[in-house]
Amino acid sequence: MPREAEPSANEKAFLLQALQEGLRLDGRAFDEYRTLDLTFGDEYGLADVTLGQTRVIVKVSAEVSIPFPDRQFDGIFQIAAELSPMASPHFEPNRPTETEILLSRLLEKTIRRSGALDTESLCLIAGSKVWAVRADVHVIAHDGNLVDAACLAIVAALRHFRKPDTTVEAGELTVFTPAEREPVPLGWLHSPYCVTFGFFGDDGEIVLLDPDWREEHLRVGSCTFGLNKHGEVCQVSKLGGEPVEATTLLKCAAIAGQKVKDLSDLVDAKLAEDNRRRDKGGLISELLSAENKRVPDA
Repeated sequence: MPREAEPSANEKAFLLQALQEGLRLDGRAFDEYRTLDLTFGDEYGLADVTLGQTRVIVKVSAEVSIPFPDRQFDGIFQIAAELSPMASPHFEPNRPTETEILLSRLLEKTIRRSGALDTESLCLIAGSKVWAVRADVHVIAHDGNLVDAACLAIVAALRHFRKPDTTVEAGELTVFTPAEREPVPLGWLHSPYCVTFGFFGDDGEIVLLDPDWREEHLRVGSCTFGLNKHGEVCQVSKLGGEPVEATTLLKCAAIAGQKVKDLSDLVDAKLAEDNRRRDKGGLISELLSAENKRVPDA
């Protein structure tokens, strides 16, 4: 497996010295995200997130399947993360790295295990047919903090997705095409997001929100909070590294709570914008109505 590139010794010394002086190389505040953007594709369930130079695309799909034997009344929901050489040269197809494994576990705990998606609403015929929903995560560019970008993209794609409408009569399932019936959204219960911090210095006294690729190679520890805008915590992961004071973690949790509200507002605004873009009939009706008002009566 190719070895991952690392910052040079001079870059490391310069970055650490800058942090000691209260500066980040990209000019951000210690509690500030990089430039964040979210766009949706023409197809439902396709979300594209850029966080600085990090880019993640998520595609959600659904198909009729058989439920698990121990979950007769629940649909199936899976998250599949893929890190390809396109994202970074040291990633190889079909050879999961530690980064890919940790990413998958954090996304699993934050989104699937927190019950964000109502899997009971995916049941079509109990014990026989259910919807199997799958979110495929494709990392296009890796410049640090994949967890936050991927989590945001998954939540946005799931909320944007529409599945075919169905009916069940006399035990027979009918799945309608989009031309026959308007597709329907998934049953969504809450929107969890990840907020990641990096700890720097000999005892982790310097805390940075959203560490980029260079900063990730110099941190002595990290912590990811998964929570929703109501302050409900889904998971807290501190995977090794130097010990951190409890007061520091509490401060990080408070910052994470505010950042999650900002992320939630961003997704809501982008979804509303996409709905307006797709509502061509409504827009045309408004334009015609306005035009008719301008035409004087004969």
